[in-house]
Amino acid sequence: MTTATQPRKIALGRYATVVTRLLTGLLFATTGLNGFLMFMPAPDPSTMAKAGVDFSAALYQTGYMLELTSATQLVAGLLLIAGRFVPLALALLAPVVVNIFLFHVFLEPSGMVTALLVVAAEIGLAWAYRDRFRPMLKAA
Repeated sequence: MTTATQPRKIALGRYATVVTRLLTGLLFATTGLNGFLMFMPAPDPSTMAKAGVDFSAALYQTGYMLELTSATQLVAGLLLIAGRFVPLALALLAPVVVNIFLFHVFLEPSGMVTALLVVAAEIGLAWAYRDRFRPMLKAA
């Protein structure tokens, strides 16, 4: 038996998922695009922990890692905004999100709040699309 509040809860959950998907998509599309166009100011290295600066410099020196990460963020962000292939976008972003979180845990604690919000968004969206991940998680 359904109650009058049950459909509202379901609708509210759908809206929360759409809003989270769009905001997460905008965040990653913007940061991914910034990796190529550099339209946002870079953080001042003197305000960052040395380990974080060293890690970022090492990624830059590879000659490809920052570009690869930026392209992944841009593509996955656009997929989230479009609402197409959302599980694929979440799977592409999972290692990026883990790295963002661990970077702030071990190397640069100042951005921990943002890192936690990104982790929460990734987990929340993965939960909302959990039925789409079931076939991938079945043992062969």
